[in-house]
Parts: sequence; C-alpha cells; structure tokens
Amino acid sequence: MRHVRPRAHRFEHQVVIVGGGPAGMMLAAELKLANVDVVVLERRATQDLESPRSRGLHARTIEVLDQRGIADRFLGEGTPMQVQAFAGIPLDISDFPTRHNYGLALLQSRFERIMATWLAELGVHIARGREVTGVTSYPQQVEVTLTDDSSHRAEYLVGCDGSRSMVRKKAGIEFAGWDPSVCWITAEVEMREQPEFGMRGGGGIGPAEDGRVGVTLAEPNTDARFQEPTLEDLRTALTRVDGTDYGAHSPRYISRFTDMTRQAVTYRSGRVLIAGDAAHVHAPLGGQGLNLAVQDAVNLGWKLAQVVNGTSPDTLLDSYEAERHPVATGVMRNTMAQRGLSATDARTVALRDMVADLLTLDDARKRTAGMISGLDISYSADGDHHPVVGRRVPDHQVKTAHGSKRVYDHLHDAKGLLLDLEAPSGFDPSPWSERVKHIVGTSPDPWELPIVGTVEAPSALLVRPDGHVAWAGTGTYDGLEEALSTWFGAATPP
Repeated sequence: MRHVRPRAHRFEHQVVIVGGGPAGMMLAAELKLANVDVVVLERRATQDLESPRSRGLHARTIEVLDQRGIADRFLGEGTPMQVQAFAGIPLDISDFPTRHNYGLALLQSRFERIMATWLAELGVHIARGREVTGVTSYPQQVEVTLTDDSSHRAEYLVGCDGSRSMVRKKAGIEFAGWDPSVCWITAEVEMREQPEFGMRGGGGIGPAEDGRVGVTLAEPNTDARFQEPTLEDLRTALTRVDGTDYGAHSPRYISRFTDMTRQAVTYRSGRVLIAGDAAHVHAPLGGQGLNLAVQDAVNLGWKLAQVVNGTSPDTLLDSYEAERHPVATGVMRNTMAQRGLSATDARTVALRDMVADLLTLDDARKRTAGMISGLDISYSADGDHHPVVGRRVPDHQVKTAHGSKRVYDHLHDAKGLLLDLEAPSGFDPSPWSERVKHIVGTSPDPWELPIVGTVEAPSALLVRPDGHVAWAGTGTYDGLEEALSTWFGAATPP
C-alpha cells in the first residue's frame, strides 16, 4: 500500500489558498481531487465581480476542463467561436488537430459561477470576507494572519490573490518588469445612439449583455490610472475617438487598466508558492490572462498534492516554476509586441498591415495562433525523445476490452495514465498502480500535433494528470521506470 504521510495536528489544513478567482478555484479543485485538505480564503464577500474582466476561454483551457469532465458546463453557457487574435488580427484555428479547435466567448463572472458550483460538489470550502495581512514561514509550516487577527496554519500556502498579491509581497518575492505605457478606460453602458461596433481608439466598442454596449478605449494620460473613473471620463474618451459620446448613460461598471508588465522572479519561497496574476501581469491583449492562470493551477495542483500526500519529494515543486515561468514570459513578450502594434500613427499602422499580411501565411498563422491559444506549450527541452513528450496529449479514441473511451475521459480523476497501444510486454507498472492507471488498448487516430504536424504513433505513453506527456516509447519501455519515479514517486514495494 502507498505510504501517506499522516496529517500533523498543528495544521488546520494541508494547503491554504489565498484568492478565489480562476487560479485559486482551479487549484483547489485539483488538490481536492487528490484528497488534499484545502481551504480557499477569498477577500470578496460574495462571488460577484465588479466587472466581467476576462471575456473568453482559449482552446487549451477548454481542453483542460474537458480533461476533468466539466467542459460541457462552460460550453453550455458560452458561445464557441474563433476568439484568437494578435494585435486585433483574427487567427482561425478551425484546422488545428484538437476536438476544441475554437475559443469560447464567456464572461469571467460566469466562469467563476460555474467553477464555484463544481467546487461545492467536490466539497471545497471557500471562506469569504477573509483578507490576508501577514504571512510567516517556518521550516515545517506556514501561518497566514487575517484582518480580524485570526490565523490559519498549513503545510503549504499558495497565493492566487492577483497582481497586488499580499502573499507575494509578504514572501519577499520580487515582481520585476515594466511600468505602464498606456491606460485604458473600460465600461458597460447604455447608449441613446447606436455606435458602430469594431476596433478603434486603442481598443474597441461592441455589444454587451442586456442591450448594453461594451467600451474599451485608450487614454492619453497614464496618470489617469490613479483616479477613480467616472461616466464623464468615459464620455470624454468616446468623444475624442468618435466625435460623440452617443448619449452614454447608466453604466453597469466603469474601470481602468494598464499595460503594466511584471513577473515574479521566482514562483516559490520555501512553503509559499504563487500562481495566476500573483505571478505575472500583462496587458489583456489576446485574452490570455485567465487561461494562463488556470493552466498554472493545473500544472501545480497534482505536484503539490503528491508532495503533501508524501508520494513525491519536495523537489517536485521545482518543476512548477521551471515549466510555467517560461510560458508566462512568452505571454508577456507577445502582449508587449501587440501593444507596440496598437498605436495609431501612420508608421505603426503600416507595420501592423505588414504583420497582418504575414499572418495570412499558414506557418505564421499556426505558430502565432498556437501561442495565443496555448496549444503550442511544451514542457520538454529539445532532446532525443518522441516529439509528443512535453506536449498535451491528443484526445484520441482508445478502444479497450471494456469499450471505447477518449483519452481525456481517463483523466477525469486527475491521476496519471499509462497508455499501452500495442501488446504490453516486459514492463510491470503495478508498483505505481495507486498513482497511475494502466490502460491497454488501440487507437486508429493519426498522431498529429498543433504546430508540429504529423508524428510517428507511439506504442506507449505516460501522461501526467495535467494532460502533458511525460514519456513515450516506440516499441520499447526504455526510460519508463525513470519517468514514473520522477513524476510519480518511488515504486511501492509489493
């Protein structure tokens, strides 16, 4: 039987998560699926958001939700469509080799409500109205102090508390990067006159819920971010861009944001980790923020669970930063590039037109769309291995003696998966059976990867709980035992 480290009495919880947004909720679900005692501390008293924030999901995030068996909940409330764009230049991924070759128009407020329902079903407790004031780390535990002078002690603390993260600050983690170069005003309002919908003014105007109009426009003064936005500020921005304010009135919300671009120099300080906007912040160009946060959580969740449950050493957590830090760096790079193409002077417009022409080329479109959608992510360094290693596993149909199921159906419980696609011989995976499911079957589907193209079909592959391939073999099990030990802990004696 697998050894599980007993819970020490000095801990109220094994893991405390600060922040109940997309990253915090996804991480809590991942930990709960692995039977970790987790609590979420959320500053907001209710699930309500003051604004919709993110407006959609990209393909890889939909795949992640599909891996947990809940994608249909989101697809049922959103609108599947081609949401990918670079600097406002549309990018179609309908020819990408994925079941979800599209994005999903879905407000973050709806995303969070659906997630909250799932967490309630899993039994995750979200303690609301809890604001963190202090973090104290000890060799064997970490303590979180709240505004009411109460505290929570845990083995690990994860800060998912946004760009102004108190957890990051108290842990002494530097947030390096660039100050804002532009400020945007954004709102949902009613209008007496109908504006033309489309991109302009460093942002755009489009339809919102219940007949309202969504407005996002750049402002000339970055110091505006220090001031509370008003309806008059919005009317001024509309008049500057379109020559009229369209009789804007009755705002649902008005807020400001900037292109401040910063990233934590490390994602971990001892028993304190950070994820989502607490680890990185950038302009919302390309709609990548929420998606980046959810995928941070899915990468971290199973690793932290294995460490807390005693099946893997603490060093496994180092792979979280090693894998996710470069991904966020890439998003920061592409959002800064998009920001550079958003100016309206004649030279920048000419440059943007040339970039738009280049993106009509298949290779350029696929590479850029793969980056924006998250389908190009690989956690494997270049080397002598099968090209699927490090990448998300294709969701093939696998036929077994018990019927036919998709690969993602086998990942619903967030466990590892060893897929034998030829007659197995010469390797016994039973010492990892409590951590890794062994499926023997066949799959007629061609092996095609986004960006990479068609690859040789592997005879067997080891899939991590986050859906990324840890090992693949073609007619041999060489390296499999090492991969199992690296990602799922030492073999359990019979």
